[in-house]
Order: sequence, then C-alpha cells, then structure tokens
Amino acid sequence: MDELVNLRDVGGIATVDGGAVAPGRLLRSDNLQGLTPADVDTLLDLGVTDVVDLRSDYERAAEGPGPLIRADVVHHPHSFFREWRDGVGEDKEATAPAAVDARPETVPDEALPWVDLEPSVAVDDRVASVYLSYLVDRPDSVVGGLRDIAAAPGAALVHCAAGKDRTGTLVALALTLVGAEREAVVADYAASSERTLQILDRLIARDTYAENLRGRPVTSHLSHPETMRAFLAHVDASYGGVEPMLAEIGWTHEDTARLRAKLLA
Repeated sequence: MDELVNLRDVGGIATVDGGAVAPGRLLRSDNLQGLTPADVDTLLDLGVTDVVDLRSDYERAAEGPGPLIRADVVHHPHSFFREWRDGVGEDKEATAPAAVDARPETVPDEALPWVDLEPSVAVDDRVASVYLSYLVDRPDSVVGGLRDIAAAPGAALVHCAAGKDRTGTLVALALTLVGAEREAVVADYAASSERTLQILDRLIARDTYAENLRGRPVTSHLSHPETMRAFLAHVDASYGGVEPMLAEIGWTHEDTARLRAKLLA
C-alpha cells in the first residue's frame, strides 16, 4: 500500500478446535485518510465492502471523508468514546455492563476525546483499563461494530487512527468470539508494534493528531502482549468470558453464530 502502514488480514489465525479464521473476511488497519487511488483499488480488489470506523465524532469531523467514501463501500461509524455534541451537554445514550457504572464524559469541541480521559475501569495495566472502558462508555458501538463485521457481504475493514488500540480491542473480541486461540489473539494485537514508527509518521503529519503525539516517547505507543492478556483476563475473571460479558450489553447467541459463519473457513 502507498499509504496504509498497519493493514493486515486476520485470516489464518488458528482456532481452538483446530480450524482457522478464513482469509478475506476481516481486515484491520490504521487511518484511511490519504489513500491513493491505487490504495483504493487494492482494498476493493481485496473484497472490502464495509468499513467499521472506530474514530470519534471529533476525528471524523476534523479529518473529513476519506478517499474510500467515493467507492461503493458502506461506512459504519462507531465511536468508542462518550462524546457531547456541539458542546451543549447532550450525550449519547449508553448502557454499561451491570458490573460497572457508566460515567458521563464532557469533551470540549476543540479537544481530542482521549486527552486527559480517566478510564472508567481500573486494573493494574492502565492501557487495559482504557480498553475495558470502551465497553462501559460505548457498549452500543462495541456491539454495533461486531454486528457490522458479521453482516458485511464481503470483507469488513476495521480501523481507527493508529489501528492498534480501538481496532485491536474490537478485533480481539471478534476473534475470541469465534474461538481463536488466546495467544494467537495476543500476537495479532502485538503485531502493531512492528509498525509503530510508520504509524506515528503518518499521524503526526495530520493536524488532528500532531500536537497530541509530538514529543511522546515511542515506547508509549507500543502494543504490549501483556496488555491484551490483562484485558482478556479481566473479562474472564469478571464476566466468565467475552460472550457472557457482551450478553450483558445486548449481544446474543444468534449474533455469535452469525459472526462465526462470517469469519470461519
């Protein structure tokens, strides 16, 4: 790809029953802004029919529509942050998992939603706390994103800005739901660290992200395996697994069946 630096197909990831995730069903990437015409053609050749966009409302408004919007691709916006529209205090409705209280979050229009944002859930790994907070703050987006993956007629492409945190969380949930081996899920999450410098170069070149990223150490952007292990371990300990946790926010066995039919060979 000319522009995308953190694009990959999760096809081939092993499942606990000896199978594997089918290729060409679920892709994950960094920000789709700045795609060249050749990049757009490549994504279409890969069979992408649906884009699950996990960027915030602020990011989408600041960045504007990407080049892929002109293609015959369906876009599904699902912010993972609680956001207040137009600064007037009207927040989106969300229902948190029963074990954790949701918190309202006021975000100024001029601020990135994650700046100075305290996690709603606290575990020893702070980044895992942020991932768990997505489930509390925006359960509608988590369930909606997973359902959009399952319903895509072709390949679903999940992305955020860097393609590692929000994207990594949703993809890890999808893979776990279809029975992927735990360490394979962790390895897929951690693979984004191999592209950290290229990801930062892309984002720092964009006004939306430059000020927030400039001067931060590269190590703060890595996708550490222990973070995903801590995230999934907390889900197991607190809810008995990913599916029981998602069931508390509206996910059903039928949803799981559709996702398995979509992703498994």
